[in-house]
Parts: sequence; structure tokens; C-alpha cells
Amino acid sequence: MEKILANRAIGGWLMALPLVVVLVLFLVLPIILIVVVSFWQATEFSIIPAFVWENYEFLFGSPVTYRVFLNTFKYAAITWALTLGIGFTVAYFLAFHIRTQTWQIALFLLCTIPFWTSNIIRMISWIPFLGRNGIANSALMSWGVIDAPLEWLLFSDFAVILAFVHLYTLFMVVPIFNTMMRIDKSLIEAARDAGASGVQILWNVIIPLTKPGIMIGTIFVVTLVMGDFITVRFMSGSQSANVGRLISNDISLLAYPSAAATAVILLLTVLIVIGILLRFVDIRKEL
Repeated sequence: MEKILANRAIGGWLMALPLVVVLVLFLVLPIILIVVVSFWQATEFSIIPAFVWENYEFLFGSPVTYRVFLNTFKYAAITWALTLGIGFTVAYFLAFHIRTQTWQIALFLLCTIPFWTSNIIRMISWIPFLGRNGIANSALMSWGVIDAPLEWLLFSDFAVILAFVHLYTLFMVVPIFNTMMRIDKSLIEAARDAGASGVQILWNVIIPLTKPGIMIGTIFVVTLVMGDFITVRFMSGSQSANVGRLISNDISLLAYPSAAATAVILLLTVLIVIGILLRFVDIRKEL
């Protein structure tokens, strides 16, 4: 019996070995290299593999770092709130107001159509729409709503957040819709028979049972927004920055140790945020 259990254990390890190798080569080792490089010293002409703290001292000693991180959290928080509202509404409509599974699948696939193209193409498509002489300003002026073009529609925080919401809403819709589809409809009927109103059913039945999906969507959206730098660069007209842009600028200047140090702090920040979110709900039941 012991030999059988031992053989099964060895077989299990052997089955997991390819995945472990892939994770070590393409996840663990790159992270270790980034951490190591973050302690190297950089001059104008060379990179010295010496253990120093100057990259972190410069990072935490600069007020620009705190402003950039605050800006990153601002983008993440506003985008999360908007994608949660839109994603929950769409998922609720698909799960509880569309009766046939065929129409649910068809409408869900309709939501995914914009995501069949590149993120950059979908992001840049907002520029001619929001520009000074774009479709939005032209329409508002022709309707008499405004007398002059709105300057804040493009190359502003509004444009950045609009692009983020457009790019990442589906990452909130999918897990929430998946969780809602698992809710036993008899619970809603029982609550309705007990005299609960629609708002009470939503607040006391649907939302608590949808928490795992909300948390999974939150993790997706927050991590994607905090690491995105292309959207901030194009949609703000290089007038705003987040941590991703800070890393990108350091890389373009060949300041790899400084970029690595910033990346390590960003990674730790994201892990802390995810750790806080995971304390609210056990998402392992959904995986």
C-alpha cells in the first residue's frame, strides 16, 4: 500500500514538473533578476554590478515618486469604480433579465467583439473622437450645447480614464457574470416570496453571492491599470504619468537599475493590494 501511495506521489510530481519548470524559467527567474539588478549601480556610461541602495534611496527620496504613485492609485481607483458599475450592470442584465441561454451567449459574445482587435487600436480610436475638431466637439457645437470646443476631452485625465474603462470593463464583466450564473434562482424566488423588494434581493442575496466574481474582476482591473503605461502616454499627451511610464522612461534612458527598483516597488504594491482584497473573500472556490 505504501509503495502504491509513493508511486502516486512520484507520478503527481512528474506530472507537475513541466509546469514547475515553465514557471521557474519564465516567472521566478525574471523576478529574481529584476530584484538583483535593482541593487546595481548605474553611471552615465555603464552599469556596475555592485550591491548598493542608491536606487531605492533616490526613489523614496524624490517627491516625484510619491506623486506618480498617487496618480497611479487615482487612475486605478476611478477605473475600478466605473468598471465595477458598468460590469455589474451588464452581468446582472445578462444573468437575470435574459431568459434563454442562447441569447445570453449571443449578447455576451457581442460584448467581446471590440476585444477582437488590438488594445492600442481601440485606444487610439478615441483620439479623432475626442479631439478639438473631433466628432464629440463637432456634435455638441452643432446641437448648440457648447460655443467653443472642450479642451479637456482629449490629452487629459478624463481621456486616460475613459480609455482605461473601455479597455478593461470586460475583465470585470466576465467573472461577475460567471458568478451570477451560478446563483440558484430558487433563492431569489424564496426572497421574493418572503416579501423582499428588488433592492433588498440585490443587496442581501445577489451582491453577497457575487463577491468572489467582484474580487476576481477587481484584481484583474487594478493590476492591469497599475501596470499600463501606453494608455497614459497616448491619452494624456505625455502630460501625465503613472508608475509604468516611470519605468518606461528609465528603460528608454538605459537606466536599468533604477527601472528595476521601481518595478520591484510596483510589484510589492500590487501584491499588497491583492493580499488585502483576498482577505475579504475566498476566491479559491471560484477557481
